[in-house]
Amino acid sequence: MYRVVLDTNCLLAILSSKSIYYHLWKGFQDGKYNLCVSNEILEEYQEIIAIKTNSSIAWNVIRSIVESNHVEFIDPWFKTMAIEDDHDDNKFVDCAFASNASFIVSNDSHFDVLNNIDFPRIAVMKLHEFSIIMGRG
Repeated sequence: MYRVVLDTNCLLAILSSKSIYYHLWKGFQDGKYNLCVSNEILEEYQEIIAIKTNSSIAWNVIRSIVESNHVEFIDPWFKTMAIEDDHDDNKFVDCAFASNASFIVSNDSHFDVLNNIDFPRIAVMKLHEFSIIMGRG
């Protein structure tokens, strides 16, 4: 089973039932992969979803994640500072490292730097690649 850290942009892309990636949200709910999150990640999810939709939808999404049997709550103990161009993205790297995640799913080019560093070695996958390995694409 994959252990995945989803960047906020990818979470937003899978939430709508009209999205071509909606099967990934359903896949999480059905236990096809485990979602690894930290408090910092949950806070960003809630903030951005509320901005893009509304606070009610944001709370429902966060509640769905928190109450899921397919979520792993991670308390990162190591700060990688691997992404220099956008330090805010490091919360996803830190969570992936601390959880020994299979990969980070992100369409953000800032994560490309992870392909060129030896430590921490963290795989990054684009959303469409994740969609393909999860059975659609």
